[in-house]
Amino acid sequence: MTDEHGLPVGPPVPGWTGARPPQRQVLEGRFCRLEPVDVERHGSALWSAHSIAPDGRHWAYLFQERPATEAAFLELFSRMAQSVDPLHWSVIDDRDGAATGTLSLMRIDPAHGVIEVGNVNFSPALQRTCASTEAQYLLMRYVFEVLGYRRFEWKCDSLNARSRATALRLGFSFEGIFRQAVIYKGRSRDTAWYSVVDGEWPQVRAGFERWLSPDNMNATGQRLRSLIECRQDARLTSGSAGQPPAAV
Repeated sequence: MTDEHGLPVGPPVPGWTGARPPQRQVLEGRFCRLEPVDVERHGSALWSAHSIAPDGRHWAYLFQERPATEAAFLELFSRMAQSVDPLHWSVIDDRDGAATGTLSLMRIDPAHGVIEVGNVNFSPALQRTCASTEAQYLLMRYVFEVLGYRRFEWKCDSLNARSRATALRLGFSFEGIFRQAVIYKGRSRDTAWYSVVDGEWPQVRAGFERWLSPDNMNATGQRLRSLIECRQDARLTSGSAGQPPAAV
């Protein structure tokens, strides 16, 4: 496509009026629900969940150091509760109703339809569970289907191998490395960029739904096929439109 000067330009976006800013609302799933962070309701439970870890390694790539005391953690959590961008949610595990992790929407740009998931801090109680995967799915579905964003980003320290593998597992595409992009905790960070765009979302969603389905679970609760395999299967068939996440 070219403009009136014969120069190559991107395709038009007819009728675009912008996306909606995210709101503090509950997103319901089968294995978990996302609730706006609340110090009174979630603070102590989250501190207990994070305290299971013998050390602070799952805080290593976050901008904050691991709080040494519950009081320090609750002070940090209080600041998270007051923030608008990032806008934070607690992940409530439906197995016991306890808050076991947090994540946020950040760098919120409704005018251009771009938003980022960040500040993902899942305690050992949440990691590698159905709830941890569903939490990401619920937020992604909210972004694309309720708020109308065109681009959903994931960024991390390029040395954070676990985060980079998770981005690919969840269906994000790698876009490159921004060298010396950030200084945090007194050290330089090269940032790895990933994204899902709206045209890719139906296939990504179909993979999530196949993975989360009871049909993908054996008698002991183990998943029969990986999320990547489920997404590959979805390429061979058309995904269903489904319903947007319940918002309370």
